[in-house]
Amino acid sequence: MTADPLTILYDGACPFCASYVRMARLRATVGQVELVDARSGDPRVGEALDAGLDLDEGMVVLWQGKRYHGVEAVHLLALLSGEGGLGNRVQRWLFGKPGRAALIYPWLVRGRRAWLRLAGRAPIAAGKKSVPSRE
Repeated sequence: MTADPLTILYDGACPFCASYVRMARLRATVGQVELVDARSGDPRVGEALDAGLDLDEGMVVLWQGKRYHGVEAVHLLALLSGEGGLGNRVQRWLFGKPGRAALIYPWLVRGRRAWLRLAGRAPIAAGKKSVPSRE
């Protein structure tokens, strides 16, 4: 177990993303888990963006001094998640193998993008762009 918490930067406006990160049974295997809404002003969100990570294309997991993005993040979460519960077993099966995760994850990203559009919600990047000044 690590002294640093496992931190997940995810889209808090997406009900699928929020449900997924809350469903994963991580506390039993890694200890403290911190959930950070990627739409917030948390400095780690800015650091991820500065590192060139597109938060509209995938969540970010910070663990043991490393940063995991998108399919690598869900694969790591699948490996670290506890085994209890049907939902957890399904997500471990879906994302526990890198090749399978790489095939499935892009479809989840597309589904999230479509849901945001239908719900009238802007992508994360839209809220992170600088606002031009009026003169």
